[in-house]
Amino acid sequence: MTNLNKAVVLITGASGGFGQELTRQLLAAGSRLILTDINEAVLRERVAAIQSEVKTGEVLVCLGSDLSHAQGCDTLYHQVKAFDTPIDILINNAGVGLFGRMDEIPPEKWEYLMQVNLLTPMRLSSLFVADMVERRQGHIVNISSLAGWCAIAGMAHYSASKFGLRGFSEGLFNEVKDYNVKVTAVYPFFSRTPILQSERFGTLAKTFAGLPEHLITDPADVMRATIQGIIKNQLHVFPDPTANRLHLLKRYFPPLVDWINSRMGRSMKNG
Repeated sequence: MTNLNKAVVLITGASGGFGQELTRQLLAAGSRLILTDINEAVLRERVAAIQSEVKTGEVLVCLGSDLSHAQGCDTLYHQVKAFDTPIDILINNAGVGLFGRMDEIPPEKWEYLMQVNLLTPMRLSSLFVADMVERRQGHIVNISSLAGWCAIAGMAHYSASKFGLRGFSEGLFNEVKDYNVKVTAVYPFFSRTPILQSERFGTLAKTFAGLPEHLITDPADVMRATIQGIIKNQLHVFPDPTANRLHLLKRYFPPLVDWINSRMGRSMKNG
């Protein structure tokens, strides 16, 4: 079991939908948080609002960090090291999305997505895991997506990044488990966060009508289930009913998932 009370937790993407819920719920659990996002002013504003409601736990520091390149990850690592407070849990939560047919998306857009969604968690994990291995204590959490199991039209790049993060998480788990370092990968379905307003491009964007409202999950519920998975040291966490059902269908009845994807694709089109 991973103990959250007094645990020092580093959360990336802390001002986003999932990041705010992680902040709120981990403070309620008594954790001590190091929070980072690309816009420090926005981050501080949102953290202040959360702290006006939640009086337990502690925010150690808020840091503005551009983690879309190796230098930004290195800078964050050295900023955290300067506090001389070992990280108990690293939550790689920062992520971006986009939607469109893969050949109609500007290369710089999907390459940036791959940097943030896949290379950043890999870089930060490689930096912080050495300290965890030396201490024989630590936990790395990667927020992937159900798109890391099932890829629908318009999300080829996003799914590639999340499939990659799933594979990295499994490999990392097997490499560090003998050192008492835990790894958890989380696969939520579409949730009510700003990623639903991601940029859209080309042919598919013109016919995109949005997701059916009844399928969209509440980020508070998703992160509540995620935190329970962290506490229980689960490698794979499917934090909502749709994610849990679809991943089981993908494993055991893949043709059925193809049919569901086709139905979903039609329901997301205008006209």
